[in-house]
Amino acid sequence: MFALADLDVPIVGAPLAGGPATVELAAAVCEAGGLGSLAGALRTPEQLEADIAAMRERTSRPFAVNVFEAQRRAGDPDEVARYAQALTAEGRSLGEARHDDDRLREKLALLVEARPAVVSFTFGCPARPTIDRLRAAGCAVWVTVTTPEEAVFAAGLGADALVVQGVEAGGHRGGFDDDAPGDYGLLALLQLVDAAVEVPLVAAGGIMTGRAVAAVLAAGAAAAQLGSALLRTPEAGTSAPHREALAAGDRPTGLTRAFSGRLARGIVNRFQREHADAPSAYPEVHHLTTPMRAAARAEGDAESINLWAGQAYPLAREAPAAQIVRDLAAEAQARLRELAGG
Repeated sequence: MFALADLDVPIVGAPLAGGPATVELAAAVCEAGGLGSLAGALRTPEQLEADIAAMRERTSRPFAVNVFEAQRRAGDPDEVARYAQALTAEGRSLGEARHDDDRLREKLALLVEARPAVVSFTFGCPARPTIDRLRAAGCAVWVTVTTPEEAVFAAGLGADALVVQGVEAGGHRGGFDDDAPGDYGLLALLQLVDAAVEVPLVAAGGIMTGRAVAAVLAAGAAAAQLGSALLRTPEAGTSAPHREALAAGDRPTGLTRAFSGRLARGIVNRFQREHADAPSAYPEVHHLTTPMRAAARAEGDAESINLWAGQAYPLAREAPAAQIVRDLAAEAQARLRELAGG
């Protein structure tokens, strides 16, 4: 079974579901010696099956597939209806605000057959039978956590590694409960989780430089996960208006439920400011805003789309993904050697 110690460099590519994720990006991270991740979330089982096949054509190295754990609690229908009414002022078509599980059962059955090296979960921890089933198929199981309590729970159910996500991270908060999301900074959270469990940790949140990679390794992580650092790579599927906002680097990030109904960090824009009262209702709000956001992206309207990015996003570089992975790994190694020598 895959172990983080098997990697040539201690870097994991974030799954980046919802657009930036591509087979080309995940394969580039793998070929550079890290662990690339395919986004299984927000893809149909058929699309995911094709992605896995394409990934295996591009690399023989281990890779991960990420899925969203099903949200068992539906959003308040009255709150969702109120929000839908408010969105009509945007003047764009809205989708159906439905509650579903993203066809998770079908995807898990596919993954048991496909046997990627790692299956990682976000938005919750799978039940022990699911973990056991994946591990029996030869897949290591990772769970994203945002609090020490979540870490203890996931480790107790048999998770092979934990993705420890600090509040600095771009995109969705990956913890178990959107009503009580973890708000720990990465360094504090790493120390607390490292003291509480005995499984390998992958640090996520605001890691943009080799020095940051060195810092999380020194703090107890076995690897660093890169998300925002890869958004400007040519391999990423990042939209043009999103790329422009990342390149400008002149606006702060903030947490919002405006686009998906689940708390996520993005570059603050008009939509995020004007819809700060969005309800906690994922995936209902996600489905509601999907066609609106697609139209805005096609128009190049950066003020009406989610611009997911971590707090350190201005440090993102426009360079090939493999170069970024290799550069950050080399910088981290040099920094650790420098500190050891001192």
